[in-house]
Amino acid sequence: MLYSIKLLFMNINELIAIVKSKIEAEIVMQDFKLEDKSFLHKNHKGNQEGMFHLKLIIKSEELKRLSKIESTKKIYNILDVELKEHIHSIQILLS
Repeated sequence: MLYSIKLLFMNINELIAIVKSKIEAEIVMQDFKLEDKSFLHKNHKGNQEGMFHLKLIIKSEELKRLSKIESTKKIYNILDVELKEHIHSIQILLS
């Protein structure tokens, strides 16, 4: 599946589906949860329409074997395009 197509106005449900699909293709997970926290930043200076604030919660034995830095880098590499085009910030919690 190709993910390089830039969607100018992606909604949160589309973004969640893409993020989940891309992570599932690269990481063995036991559980996955992605929360939209954009509403917490609605009135902040510099808030950009179409750029989301996300909280990603992943349960993965694979990621637990890596250091926090290595696991974060792996996720950032997987979500490279989305981080540049649709995600303003992402909080990553691993268990």
